[in-house]
Amino acid sequence: MTTTLPEPTIAPAVWPSLIAATQRVDDTVAVLPRPSERSPQQRAAAAGAKDVARSLRTQYLDAHADAVYDQLTEGRTLGLRLAELVEAAAAAFPGLLPSAERLAAERALPQADKEGHEIDQGIFLRAVLSSPLAGRHLLDTMLRPTPRAVRLLPEFIRTGIVEMEAVRIERHNGVARLTMCREDRLNAEDDQQVDDMETAVDLALLDPAVHAGLLRGGEMSHPRYRGRRVFSAGINLKNLSSGDISLVDFLLRRELGYIHKLIRGILVDQPGRWHSPHIEKPWVAAVDGFAIGGGAQLLLVFDHVLASADAFLSLPAAKEGIIPGVANFRLSRFTGPRLSRQIILEGRRIRASEPDARILVDEVVEPDGMDDAIERALARLDGEAVIANRRMLNLAEEPPEAFRAYMAEFALQQALRIYGEDVIQKVGRFGARLT
Repeated sequence: MTTTLPEPTIAPAVWPSLIAATQRVDDTVAVLPRPSERSPQQRAAAAGAKDVARSLRTQYLDAHADAVYDQLTEGRTLGLRLAELVEAAAAAFPGLLPSAERLAAERALPQADKEGHEIDQGIFLRAVLSSPLAGRHLLDTMLRPTPRAVRLLPEFIRTGIVEMEAVRIERHNGVARLTMCREDRLNAEDDQQVDDMETAVDLALLDPAVHAGLLRGGEMSHPRYRGRRVFSAGINLKNLSSGDISLVDFLLRRELGYIHKLIRGILVDQPGRWHSPHIEKPWVAAVDGFAIGGGAQLLLVFDHVLASADAFLSLPAAKEGIIPGVANFRLSRFTGPRLSRQIILEGRRIRASEPDARILVDEVVEPDGMDDAIERALARLDGEAVIANRRMLNLAEEPPEAFRAYMAEFALQQALRIYGEDVIQKVGRFGARLT
């Protein structure tokens, strides 16, 4: 395949050396058993070959990330979302990223038997996000409405309801009410849930009849919580063990897509919006049962959070071996450094009934009073100056450039973590208990 490559400036031999190193990786792993069956020596041989290629890949991108991104996006005039971007880069620059075919084949494997090609995506996306030019353009691209939401918008405006597999959205009295409805799995998160959540958030922001949004968990059919509302059990560890949690479509899209939109709003091109290209609205979260992991991470971006008095919050990602999304960036703002380390590094669980919970939630409500408390909170956010003030608060508390820098490093570090031997063993044991 013929490609136009940016001329190397730091070392003319980097690109040919990278291609040769990539081929050595393929040759090395081709004669080895699958990863879960390799001996320590075989694992070391595979890791050594990959390290050489990844070092060269990093060198190349450190020098040429902007040039690569500009070629893929036609000088930053074309918006490519994460999945489109890595696929386009793999096609245009063979050897820089794994091909779509290779990733699809690996996606069918359990996590323990993957070669970790997503780590190479993490290297690429760290370089892109580290760039003030390319990174800012990618963040803006991810803030635009998804094609799925644009397609569903007329139906939502007309009927006020859209039912999806993981999320139901209903408009009532000017409020978009998002209900997480994975009732059989305690609203555990996966790729489908991220797609549905981003679609629902887009619809709420795009519909001019909506002035605020509410997120709550629905009633469960899970045997332990049948008939009770639950907010979220966080990442679906069984799916992670089986290889069905992706770096791009889950771990990164989640943060750069709907969660970032909850803070910044969606980016639109509409005549007359010269004062701000973003459509923003206030958001309320209501926690019944528990908010574990990704569920607790979500609470850090809402304008008002209510919790049932019998609920609890936790961020067990460090015990699971992974990074709890952007919680490391946001949590200390609420709790200070000492409590944030207790929660993230030591896995401390915060019950709504204890004093420290009031640092993380705005109201603790008795279970039978949640519905009324939610309506009161929504009414308080229905003011003319709310949008302008939340925008200024978010700019002060989470500057876009600081968020971009965090996400650049997160892209690689989370990719490394999901292929860590400790993580694979832990989620493997978790998955085995559920089968």
